[in-house]
Amino acid sequence: MTWYFDSHIHLSDPQYSPDMDFTLQEMDFLKIKACCVSMDAKNSLETLELAKKSELVLPFIGIHPECANDDLEKVVTMIEENHDTLAGIGEIGLDPTYTNNDEDTKRQTLVFETLLSCAEKYNKPVSIHSRKSLNEVFEVMTSYNTKHALLHWFDGSKKNLQKAMDMGFFVSFGPVMIYANDKQTLLSKSDESKILVETDGPVRFSRCFEMKPADIGFIPSVIFSASKVLGKSFDDTALLLEKNSNAYLGI
Repeated sequence: MTWYFDSHIHLSDPQYSPDMDFTLQEMDFLKIKACCVSMDAKNSLETLELAKKSELVLPFIGIHPECANDDLEKVVTMIEENHDTLAGIGEIGLDPTYTNNDEDTKRQTLVFETLLSCAEKYNKPVSIHSRKSLNEVFEVMTSYNTKHALLHWFDGSKKNLQKAMDMGFFVSFGPVMIYANDKQTLLSKSDESKILVETDGPVRFSRCFEMKPADIGFIPSVIFSASKVLGKSFDDTALLLEKNSNAYLGI
């Protein structure tokens, strides 16, 4: 039996709470496991609690660059106390969109590097936010292990993609890839062993998704689209993505 993986979803976001029982049943029915990433200390606690409800929820905790001023020490302690049950560290990374000055930039980098160090200490995969910051992320990551690091929602150039492949990163593609030619091109040029799929829910997507919040049930559609780009059958693509997801997670 093949398992599908959503490599990056904010399943502990409050928007999902009212329908969580249904979502967990949906995951069981569709055979989807979710890498549930977190935004800050509070959300990380919520992720840990959600993971207790279902073994299909793979908990990632961390501090998103938007929340860089959050309680870093608390999250580090949380990682230390829960490393045996954690699937990974994330969402972490860099993003100049959320900085107003040099101090903000330094704080983002400190948080990113501190949590990367935690991931290395406990041999955990990381889910990295790299919007408008790929070159800076590449520079930081030269000092860290990239073999279990995911550049989620990869949105760089072909040159950036080649560098990511050379450094051993995984890259993930989401629902936008179904209707965006540039994302399909990037997917076609990725090392097949480094491709993952995601929803990044509850982000909303246009076109065929009618601006609805991303549901984990979108994953089969993303896999189908990827299979067309890769020139493979749906089943072969699903098997490839399962193998890649297990490699990313170190299981």
